[in-house]
Amino acid sequence: MWTLPEGDSDHSTRWRLIKARFTRTCGENVARPVWQKRYWEHLIRDEEDFRRHVDYIHYNPVKHGLADRPIDWKYSSFDKWIERGDYPPDWGTDPVDFDEAVGSE
Repeated sequence: MWTLPEGDSDHSTRWRLIKARFTRTCGENVARPVWQKRYWEHLIRDEEDFRRHVDYIHYNPVKHGLADRPIDWKYSSFDKWIERGDYPPDWGTDPVDFDEAVGSE
């Protein structure tokens, strides 16, 4: 999740660069592909929408079997959110945490 600089809307170049760097840096340590072929943009509407998206990002490695808990995914910013007091360290260990935060699919 990011805020682009004023006057900059080049999402596709930024994603290409992020994917390339991640793959060069971490790709060999991941057992299966982590990138979807496409991405989608979403303008955050309010604080609740922001929180749901942050929860989704933090839980996604668990959902896809890359980690047992959000805290276990070393590429995540989740630990920084814990330090700020936004999450307890055990958040996401129960799928109900995720379902209550963002709704089940």
